[in-house]
Amino acid sequence: MDEKNSCALILLAAGASTRMGQPKQLLLVGGQPLLRQVAITCFAAPVAPVVVVLGANAAQIAPCLDGLALQILLNPDWAEGMGSSLRFAMEHLRDKFPELKNIIIALADQPDLPGRQIEKLIETQRATGRTIVASECDGVRGPPVLFTAKYFPDLLALRGDAGARGLLKVYADEVEVVPLATGHDLDTPEDYRAYSARPKHSDPS
Repeated sequence: MDEKNSCALILLAAGASTRMGQPKQLLLVGGQPLLRQVAITCFAAPVAPVVVVLGANAAQIAPCLDGLALQILLNPDWAEGMGSSLRFAMEHLRDKFPELKNIIIALADQPDLPGRQIEKLIETQRATGRTIVASECDGVRGPPVLFTAKYFPDLLALRGDAGARGLLKVYADEVEVVPLATGHDLDTPEDYRAYSARPKHSDPS
């Protein structure tokens, strides 16, 4: 397989956005739906396939990804939590792309994700040989995060709302980090209003 296809990317976007009161995947950021903006940012990196997991409001959300060369998965058990959606995507990748060496997990609600963050994770893994490379903001490790195949069984064993953050703690000694300028996400209407009112700034990549 070629270099690009040695690393897949899972973009988790299945939540119901209950605190936001509307699908946050469709909030306008930079003139386009948030989910589409994040997906396009991910495409800038040497990753393939890009898999987007939808769940709640999938029929309403999916059209915002029209024209993008990605795979949309509909998790019927999305209400169980993020771990369920991550496991669902990992099962798909295991069955369809058994040759994968690495996967990157990203979230759909990070509007300030730098254009180069995903690529930096890949570059850091190659340079250091570390088996997990996480983003780190204000001392907190989190997504986007790269896992090598060593951890695929752990990811396939996730249940309910237990996401990949738990693995960063279990395997803390095996984690390398890449700084992330801001871990800002959008969970509530107040978050969105504050984000929209901020001065425009350039991509910090």
